Amino acid sequence: MIVREICDIIASGIQPLQNLTVLIHVGEEKKNDWAKYWINRGFRAVEKLLCSSAGKYCVGDDITLADCCLVPQVFNARRFHVDLRPFPLILRIDRELENHPAVKLAHPSNQPDCPPEATK
Repeated sequence: MIVREICDIIASGIQPLQNLTVLIHVGEEKKNDWAKYWINRGFRAVEKLLCSSAGKYCVGDDITLADCCLVPQVFNARRFHVDLRPFPLILRIDRELENHPAVKLAHPSNQPDCPPEATK
C-alpha cells in the first residue's frame, strides 16, 4: 500500500503540474516558482512516508515502482533548481538508485534524445 501512496503523490500530485501545457499556461516568468512549489510540497509528503518505509530504497531493500517514480522526479527537481537538502531520505535513496545498473541505463540524461543542456 505504501508503494502506491508514494507513486500517487509523485504521479498525481507533483509531476502533472510540470507538464508543458501547464507550464505554458502558468507563463514563463512564473513557471520555475510554480514547479518548485509543487515539488517541495510533494517531496515533504514523500519524505514523511519514507521515514517509516525506507530501507535501501523507498520501501525496504528491493526496488519498487515507488523508486521508479522517484528517480525522474528528483531529476526534474534538479532541473528546476529545487533545494533538496530538506529531503535527506529522498537524496540518500536517489544516490543509492543512481548506482544501480538498470537505473543508470534508464536515466533521462542517458537517453539518445536528451537535450545537451539537460545532461549538465
